[in-house]
Formats: sequence, structure tokens, C-alpha cells
Amino acid sequence: MNRDRLKRQTTNLLIHAILIFGAVIVLFPFVWMVLGSFKSYNDATTSGFTPREWLWSNYPEAIVTMNGSVPCQFDAGNPLAILNQCLLLRYFVNTIFVGIVVVLGVLTTGVLAGYAFARLNFPGRNLLFVILIATLMIPFELTLVPNFVFMTWFPTPESWIATALGLSREGVQNWINTYYALIVPFTASVFSIFLFRQFFRGIPNELFDAALLDGAKHSRFLWSVVLPLSKPALVTSALLTFLGTWNALMWPLLVTNAPQMRPIQVGLTQFIGEAGTQVQLLMAGATMTVIPIMILYLILQRWFVEGISSAGIRG
Repeated sequence: MNRDRLKRQTTNLLIHAILIFGAVIVLFPFVWMVLGSFKSYNDATTSGFTPREWLWSNYPEAIVTMNGSVPCQFDAGNPLAILNQCLLLRYFVNTIFVGIVVVLGVLTTGVLAGYAFARLNFPGRNLLFVILIATLMIPFELTLVPNFVFMTWFPTPESWIATALGLSREGVQNWINTYYALIVPFTASVFSIFLFRQFFRGIPNELFDAALLDGAKHSRFLWSVVLPLSKPALVTSALLTFLGTWNALMWPLLVTNAPQMRPIQVGLTQFIGEAGTQVQLLMAGATMTVIPIMILYLILQRWFVEGISSAGIRG
């Protein structure tokens, strides 16, 4: 007994040591970024781990730099005007708006497609699912140019309608520098479809049979039974999608050219100029962008972990 107990304690100690070591490796870049945000430029590029002098002024200076070197001004008489006068706030608003709409789109398409692959029998279902999963191997960079060309060619709905009715003399406008380009290409996710399909397949068939006996169709069964049981999968898909939208840089940088349309990650490029990168201000700006998404994860982590583990073990 003592030998088995000692063996279990040694195994647990080894596992915890490995986990702690991994956590330190993961947290080190974040801690380095936060500490670097309080350094001077010279300290950030030449000094050690901790700042020699804690410069809290880096954060106000970072906000001013992201605003085009102009301080943000708040007008009590017109509070919404700050969205145009403070670009940092506008970046956050754009990112949150785009992220919420993309999440709603991904959840809608993912739930419907995942349910179809999990519960409906139609010709070519398995082949279509395999082809869909195979698209995960296509790099995003490979589709970047075709998607951009499509954005420059496809008209916005309002401009097309206005031109068709003769209400606009400017002609049909494309999707460049619009929310359409930031949202529509990402409203469907193959990973989310796979996640929901795996989760839905784990729901007992007895529930579906009982729903059929009660006269419920697929739509009713999905809304009243499947979705209430799928909160972990819904939270996982929503969190991963929102995180991907929050961290998007290449695509928003390509399809937007007005500061008022850009998300927060593109706003961080303000610290990179011809004279070099203002490292300490970039770290301060990056810290401000990371904190909201960390708070969101801490709130939803229980459902996130449950959703990932459930998708992995269900057939």
C-alpha cells in the first residue's frame, strides 16, 4: 500500500511539475510584454527583464500615438463624437461589432450544417463532409488574392439597389472599406461545423425518438432539445471565433484603408514607422488589447474546456 501510494504521489508530482513548467513557458511572453510596456525605449530594447524605471505614461502616450498624435477629446454635449475623435475607442468598437456579427453568423451556419451532417440522411453526406474537412488544409494565404479580387468586384447591396433605381450617380461600389468585407467571408467556419457535428452525434437517439413521438420535427428538436444541451459547444465555437476575429490583422489591413473602419490589431501598426518601431508603446497598446479577451476567457473558461473535451470524445 505504501509503495503504491508513493508511486501515485510521485506520478502526480511529476505531472504537476510538467504542467507548471508549461504554464511558465506560455505566460513568459505575456509577462515580458506587460513589463516592457512600463519601460523606456532604451530599456525595452537593451535592458533586462524588469524595468529600471516604471513609466506609467507609456499608456496615455500609446493612446495618443494610435490617435494620430492628437489627444482624445470628449464632448459632453455630443458623446458619440468621441468615436471619430478617439481612434483607439473606434478600433475597439469596430472589433467588437465585427466579432459579434461574425460569431452570430458562425453559430448559425455551424449549428445548421452540423445538425444536417449529424442527424439528416442525404446522398453524399459523408463524402461532402470529408471534402469540407479537407478544406482545413488549404492555407488562408492561398485564398487571400481570390477573396480580395471578389471584394473589389462584388457590389454592396445598397449601392446596387440605388444604382438600379437611378438614385445614385456614383455607380456601384465594391466591398473594400466596408463592414461587408470584414464580416461576410468569415460567417462560416469548417471547424465550428465539425465541432457541432461531433457534439450533436453524442446526443442520445432516444431523445430524438421521443421528440418524433410528440410530433416534433427537426427544427423543433434542434431548437428545444439540441441547443439547450449544446451550451459548451456553442460557447467554445463563439469564443474561438471571437478570438480569431479579435486577432485578425492581414485581411483587415488589406480590405480597409480608412482609420474609422479598421479593427484594433490594425491600429497597433501605428507604432511601426519609417524611423523604426516604438517598442515600449507597442507593448502598451498590445497589453490594452489583450486584457478584454483574457477577461472574456476567464468568464467562459468552464464551458470552453467542457466543449473541447466533449467534442473530442463523442463519436
